[in-house]
Amino acid sequence: MNLTESPSTVGMDSPRFANTNSATQEHTPSSANVVSAKEYYSSTNYVTRHRTIGSSSRPASPQNSNDPMAHSEAATKYRRPRRGSHDDKASKPRRFLIDVEETQKLILEQEDTDGDFQITVNDVGPKELSLAQDYGRKYVVLDEARLNENPVDRLSRMIRHHFWDGLTRRIDAEGLELIANDPKNRSKNTAPRIYIPFGEDEVLEYYKNVSVQKPHLKLDVEQLPEVITPKYVQSINEKPGILALAMTKFMNDEGQETLKGVPFVVPGGRFNEMYGWDSYFESLGLLVDGRLELAKGMVDNFVYEIKHYGKILNANRSYYLTRTQPPFLTDMILKVYDRLPYSLEIENKQWLAVSLTAAIKEYLTVWMSQLRYDPESGLSRFYSEGVGMPPETEPTHFDHVIKPYADRKELSVEEYSRLYNEGLIDEPELDTYFKHDRAVRESGHDTSYRLDNCAADIATVDLNSLLYKYEVDIAETIQSIFGDSFETPYFASYDTSSSTNHPETIVHTSAEWFERARIRQERINNLCWNEERGMYFDYDTRLKTQGTYESVTTFYTMWSGLADREKAEKMMALALPLFEVTGGLVSGTEKSRGLITLSRPNRQWDFPFGWAPHQIMAWIAFEKYGFMEEAKRTCYRWLYTITKSFVDFNGVVPEKFDVVNMTHRVQVEYGNVGTDFKFIPREGFGWMNASYQVGLGYMDRGLRRALGAVMDPCKVFKGRQLAVEKARNDNENESIVVQPPDVTTRLVRPKSLRRA
Repeated sequence: MNLTESPSTVGMDSPRFANTNSATQEHTPSSANVVSAKEYYSSTNYVTRHRTIGSSSRPASPQNSNDPMAHSEAATKYRRPRRGSHDDKASKPRRFLIDVEETQKLILEQEDTDGDFQITVNDVGPKELSLAQDYGRKYVVLDEARLNENPVDRLSRMIRHHFWDGLTRRIDAEGLELIANDPKNRSKNTAPRIYIPFGEDEVLEYYKNVSVQKPHLKLDVEQLPEVITPKYVQSINEKPGILALAMTKFMNDEGQETLKGVPFVVPGGRFNEMYGWDSYFESLGLLVDGRLELAKGMVDNFVYEIKHYGKILNANRSYYLTRTQPPFLTDMILKVYDRLPYSLEIENKQWLAVSLTAAIKEYLTVWMSQLRYDPESGLSRFYSEGVGMPPETEPTHFDHVIKPYADRKELSVEEYSRLYNEGLIDEPELDTYFKHDRAVRESGHDTSYRLDNCAADIATVDLNSLLYKYEVDIAETIQSIFGDSFETPYFASYDTSSSTNHPETIVHTSAEWFERARIRQERINNLCWNEERGMYFDYDTRLKTQGTYESVTTFYTMWSGLADREKAEKMMALALPLFEVTGGLVSGTEKSRGLITLSRPNRQWDFPFGWAPHQIMAWIAFEKYGFMEEAKRTCYRWLYTITKSFVDFNGVVPEKFDVVNMTHRVQVEYGNVGTDFKFIPREGFGWMNASYQVGLGYMDRGLRRALGAVMDPCKVFKGRQLAVEKARNDNENESIVVQPPDVTTRLVRPKSLRRA
């Protein structure tokens, strides 16, 4: 399907989350008609295709003095040379007949000097053939437009047409073989295994039939108990398996009713399961690319997890059963709901009611219950109820922690670890260490010196901003869609868990939830805001003190709408300069991270590393408060980092970047997922893909041209700043950038999107 023929999506009013049609019409240059590899290489008519290069017929446009590309060195480097009068005047763009295998072999022999099956900036050579090989072509005709495609358009096209598909999984007879593979499983028992929730008898019977019908899988089917305790979860660590997710009924080719899994997207690499907060950011990218049903299915899978496992899981593996991740469900639900077709109004409202009920259950039973809720501060914390050492880590990950204790008992690290996990050694200090370690992993920021050995005590700014967003979202939805009355089953929380006499159902009103939001906002402002430093800090519920670690998560308060205008302006003036670096926004400051030594190594969520979730949250936060130039500038920096890596390193789209030293080659725990592939990438990395697609919506025409030329941000914004200042002087009382409101991020959604 041509990019210009991609299906429309209802309600995509925001330029950030708009369907790609509009973006293509305004911004996409000559490669707008470059189609997906599936269409290009799998068609039987591929040899006779005729394509044109759009820019070849465009009239030359006058140079804009404010355009960063106008006189840049990058423009000269990347611009195609003008054809002289003596050159061939071909009436059609050139096409090249290629022997795929032979050409690929020659390229590797000549250009792959480091032998890693990737042609990068460290090797010199062309980089297109592997997709043709994927589709079984021995020979292929390559159009000139495909070879000359702008890197921004190429990466965006690959994400839209290839990477999402490469990361999509389904848990059923067809998808089990792929999803059952777990690179993190270091137990002796590596047979594929699936755990079915208690009470899901039809699903249990389905998978038992699969194990019989597909004996080569050697599938082990287990059913979970009704009550899942931390001790039980620890008992199955030596038999890890995938956890079943939502399924739907359908008629197969034989006319029989059966089940199939609801699809979802995985992050990629060794993360081959559905993750909590990854899925939220992936859904943003999916919505930009018109993949509404896939994003909706991921909400359905979260609802299933809350119903059967009690929470949105860190990920759907058995060893994650006691652990959740940062909560984004209400925003995810509403983004999907606002795009559902109006023709299915009744069904959409029913879907929203089921999803909202799950979100209320999660809020009350997870985040407002012991041990995550601190009644004294009125704030919530990350806290995993697990027992022992997290089993999904690398074999030697905790050796440096265990060794002093093992030495005291004259035991090997391996033997001490076994005895400790079996409960045969009692060591309160280690119990405390692993309590905090599990909480760090639940926070998603694993690991960081910000939360080192204290995470379970910390009411973080990010978590409580997210819960404030839950409270406002729920209040808004009850008020505007459900007539200010919404009935759910009774869910116990901290202040009601001891009650033995409670009703079976409860009716929620918007006033109740707006009051929850007001109380949380007041407490965050009182305990976490630092007026002198102009930013929010975490709060230690044990020491009853405000933290000192400078974290980019201060901007979550703007994303959620919690910060007032005065605080937002102060953060932009005092906090933003601390985190804005060449490649985007850095996770924390170098001062807060502290000195790095052999015994105190880098942590991946500290300086100098940058992550997609922080970037996306900040862009939306800045936009919400009207700081559009700052949103564009920080967004360009991040997209430049991704694009430069994509161009220089054979299409690599990794999990994270060192945004200070501008490299994906990081010396840090866990390495960098998304860099290990042959020839070309087929997946990228989930939230990195999403950040690119969402970020392109922030690029105006000049910035997109500069990005396509991989132009250094410092050069781009040196000239741009002068133009912006001049515009501000000329239009002192007018907005620099006139854009429609972003209906996907506004605190109060427009009435046009509300359904009675």
